[in-house]
Amino acid sequence: MVKNESKDFSIIDKGLTIDGTVSTNGRLIIKGVLKGTLVGKDVVIAEEGAVYADTQVESITIAGIFEGHIRASKELNILSTGNCKGEIVCKDFSVEAGGILNAHVTCITAGEHVSEKDLSASDKK
Repeated sequence: MVKNESKDFSIIDKGLTIDGTVSTNGRLIIKGVLKGTLVGKDVVIAEEGAVYADTQVESITIAGIFEGHIRASKELNILSTGNCKGEIVCKDFSVEAGGILNAHVTCITAGEHVSEKDLSASDKK
């Protein structure tokens, strides 16, 4: 049986700017601009999208611009058109050829849990 995930799908479309907190349990596609705080499960920043935020997600794919802090409990993927700056704590990450990563990166192991203490320590480095 195929699981229907369409009910947990949201888009911040081109021309839309959100300044504040966005929280989602499903997949979020960002084609516009988000400034502030982002909490979610599966986030995709499209090529035309930009995020300037403190972000806590399971997985994130960056094809546009990201600046800020990312805590990804599963994975971070930067595509060839992506540009990522800031602080990153994640389990797995990849950067395609052409993708830009200018960040302090901390990789955690599968059984390791990232505490707020660990995050603030990495902020001070």
